[in-house]
Amino acid sequence: MTAWTAHVTVATVVEKDGKFLFVEEHTEGVTHTVFNQPAGHVECGETLIEAAIRETMEETGHDVEITHLLGMYTYTPPMFPDRTYFRFCFLAKDIQHHADAQLDTGIVGAVWMTLDELIESARARSPLVIKAVQDALSGQKYPLSLIYEHQNSPLISNLDA
Repeated sequence: MTAWTAHVTVATVVEKDGKFLFVEEHTEGVTHTVFNQPAGHVECGETLIEAAIRETMEETGHDVEITHLLGMYTYTPPMFPDRTYFRFCFLAKDIQHHADAQLDTGIVGAVWMTLDELIESARARSPLVIKAVQDALSGQKYPLSLIYEHQNSPLISNLDA
């Protein structure tokens, strides 16, 4: 039996003119492309907000400004019961699109869709994709100050020694 693994991920919900920014992508275990928010794993040494900004740029070519925490979500995919994803989802404002940006491997492209168009496609990567848009449309949002991310400083590091 495989050991259970926790994955810390971020996702960004970007709305403009009634449509939301999604990534059309190939994903493990699925034969067709799926739609997801710009999302991915937090890398060593980066904050949640830094990860959300980076992932959005890498997957869509869009610079964004993170404005609020939308929510924290968990998901265990049925095909991978040994994995649980802990997803920190953010609301963001679109700042600039770089049409010539090289997108991550596996990304077909970025698309703007309404919630209804996403649901009608029947290709949301997980239930979290739809839930995040529903939460954004309901007005759910929390201040970024809800997140405290401790940064090590030389003074504090010396106290741990």
